[in-house]
Amino acid sequence: MFAFFFSSGAASLGGSILCDDLVQYYRNKQLLKAAQQYLDRLKSLNTDYDGLLRQLETDPNLIKRIAPAALGTEPQDTNTIYPRATAKQLAAARKALAEAPSRYQTEPTMPAWLRRLREPRRRIMLFFAGAGLIITSFIYFAPVRGKPQKSP
Repeated sequence: MFAFFFSSGAASLGGSILCDDLVQYYRNKQLLKAAQQYLDRLKSLNTDYDGLLRQLETDPNLIKRIAPAALGTEPQDTNTIYPRATAKQLAAARKALAEAPSRYQTEPTMPAWLRRLREPRRRIMLFFAGAGLIITSFIYFAPVRGKPQKSP
């Protein structure tokens, strides 16, 4: 019984004291995950651009084909039809590309028990409950000492 009361009191006391550190840990963990997602996105963009550069090195006519679309100039080839994108379509595409990393961040930043523990009232109650359990375990479950007997 002593071990149960003492360990549960120590756990609640430690949780109330280390609450800020736990919150910081989960925030750092979420920031690290977001940074890793952005890094993965940048790596994929780099591989796409490397592939495009390899294509440009191997096919010199590719520049003539993509230059009008990239620079916004009129195409030189009269036999080719180039699609024209409106400003609304370009804005929608930019918005979709900018929001792509945020869809991966769906998991909660910290557990529900830690969000409840962050409230000062609950944190103080947990601290005093843990201290009470520790004191109770020492008072009621301590070894009993025999009283010295007086000789008559």
